[in-house]
Amino acid sequence: MLKNSWDFINRLPDSIEASLHPWRRDSIKRIRTYHNKYIGKRCFVIGNGPSLRNMDLKKLKNEFTFGMNRIFLMFPELGFKTSFLVSVNDLVIEQSKDDFKKLDIPAFISWRARRWLEPQDNLCYLYTTYTGRKFAKNVTKRLWEGATVTYSCLQLAFYMGFTQVILIGVDHSFSTRGKPNTTIVSKGDDPNHFHPGYFGKGFRWQLPDLETSEIGYQLARETYKKDGREVVDATVNGKLAIFPKVSFESLF
Repeated sequence: MLKNSWDFINRLPDSIEASLHPWRRDSIKRIRTYHNKYIGKRCFVIGNGPSLRNMDLKKLKNEFTFGMNRIFLMFPELGFKTSFLVSVNDLVIEQSKDDFKKLDIPAFISWRARRWLEPQDNLCYLYTTYTGRKFAKNVTKRLWEGATVTYSCLQLAFYMGFTQVILIGVDHSFSTRGKPNTTIVSKGDDPNHFHPGYFGKGFRWQLPDLETSEIGYQLARETYKKDGREVVDATVNGKLAIFPKVSFESLF
């Protein structure tokens, strides 16, 4: 209880700014236009694991899709763009800001990114935090990041009204080892994602915190279930054991 109270006090200045700043107020208005817009629909949340290379992703062309972080590296090969782009990690946003500015799809970016990304017509600022565990049913307010951008996608998809969310490419396994959340610099090609240049040589990134992400995934599973909705996992040979598994091919 004391820890939660202290976290709340520490977040208070940011929370006030995230509620009152004109850039955020404009974002909140745009975010509200998505509320329950896709009731009865399904969507795919595309993780960026190497398993994507073993899937026929062209099947997703006419589906609603959430892409994350540097998914734009796959757009030329796909022949289409994801429906949405979501990114909340400071290091990713800082080093990908020029690429994000070129995107013309709806992008949901952490409010902290205002240091690198000024308002654009397609950009919505999300107020995301590292602490204060929760599943946000209303994403105009605060979202807990849950140590993975995938968790932010699940909260967005819930707010938008999607009935079924299908995870793919959420391998939940990294060959690079070390203390979770430690910032490192890539020494060469990236073995942990679908593209060798995803976190390529010289890219600064944080080692995954899989344990914390599983806490978030459990919150998501229960929230969807209580609302009569579902999250399923169609990742090829994924290591995540929170959501029911389904075959990607069986979905078409």
